Amino acid sequence: MERAEKLNLQKIATRIRLGIIEGTFHAKSGHPGGSLSIADTLAYLYWKEMNIDPANPKMEGRDRLVLSKGHTAPALYAALAERGYFPVEELATLRHIGSRLQGHPNMNDTPGVEMSTGSLGQGISTACGMALAAKLKNEDSRVYTILGDGEIEEGQVWEAAMFAAHYKLDNLVAVIDNNNLQIDGPITEVMSSYPITDKFTAFGWNVIAIDAHDFDQIEAAFKAAREVKGKPTAIIQKSVKGKGVSFMEDQVSWHGTAPNAEQYEQAKAELTAALAALD
Repeated sequence: MERAEKLNLQKIATRIRLGIIEGTFHAKSGHPGGSLSIADTLAYLYWKEMNIDPANPKMEGRDRLVLSKGHTAPALYAALAERGYFPVEELATLRHIGSRLQGHPNMNDTPGVEMSTGSLGQGISTACGMALAAKLKNEDSRVYTILGDGEIEEGQVWEAAMFAAHYKLDNLVAVIDNNNLQIDGPITEVMSSYPITDKFTAFGWNVIAIDAHDFDQIEAAFKAAREVKGKPTAIIQKSVKGKGVSFMEDQVSWHGTAPNAEQYEQAKAELTAALAALD
């Protein structure tokens, strides 16, 4: 990846992280940790990978993203706002009464949201249906879904994994956000889903393991996924929960806790400094 393009994506990801902090602070609730860990993924998908049009969210033949780990909606909203689906200023209305930016994505109200998600395990199932439908309609479109590593403890995820392999959904990419932490602690202590790569391989998927915060690796993975025929691709990305905010990084307590005023100012200052350093 060219240096200028990488810098641009890093800036976008940092602005997404600022949007996450903005939303969760004003909501006084939400899930900043797992939202921050997928900011780089969303930056690449919405600015480089997917065929979309913010001016025409329902465009025929568009690519689709299903946020299976729907509690990280603050990240999706921040990405959609930055991409132009709705005003960035609206992020401050997260979880407010009357806002279209609720705690979990709502496809009926929010431009750019492809599926209402939040009950873990269901998003990947819907993504499988979308991918199969695209094939049946002979559409040249792709479907992406992002899951948490705690989420894949759900049995429904593996039913969907069997379905995707059986129907040879090579237009489907599942990104597993492996930050090793879920609401109750490390996944190894709650209900270990390791070895994740081996399990998806055994279910008949093409599997790629990457660093979630390295844009060169992100680009290589998505490019490789496009070349695979006859099977879906799982990108297992090793990420840092709370990435970009020093006191949130790798801390399970930030799974579902909003920053207070002091923490909000500190997080904003750190991210603003990171953004300035990229200029």
